[in-house]
Parts: sequence; C-alpha cells; structure tokens
Amino acid sequence: MSGAEHLVTMANDIANFFHSESDRQVAVDGVTRHIQRYWEPRMRRKIVAHLAEHNGEGLSDLARLAVARLGPIPKA
Repeated sequence: MSGAEHLVTMANDIANFFHSESDRQVAVDGVTRHIQRYWEPRMRRKIVAHLAEHNGEGLSDLARLAVARLGPIPKA
C-alpha cells in the first residue's frame, strides 16, 4: 500500500457507520462531509493520493466513492 493504511482503515470505519443508510447518495455525502469536517488537509491529501495512485486499494466501495468526491486538496 502507499503508507495510507491507517487512513484507509479510518475511512472504512466511517463508511461502515453510514452503510445502513438506505439512500446510497446520503451515505456517500455523510462520509464525504465527515472527512472534510474532521480530517486535516494533509490527511485528506494523502487519502486522495492513495485513491489516485493505488486505485484506492483497501477502501470499501462507499469509502472509495466518498474519497473520489473530495477532489484535489489545496496545500495550506
């Protein structure tokens, strides 16, 4: 992996919380909002880079969709 194992685990844990949401879009929005709100920019940059460089290896489908919505994270 890319050294993002802990972030992958965290993203999957967040996605697991939203997994029971019957509306998939609401679930993706929830995961995306959580990451945007509570993760530092460098953490978000690293998980986005992991998705781009390693096809999001280890991310669940829900976490992968949420990370893909983050887009490029500007450097602070």
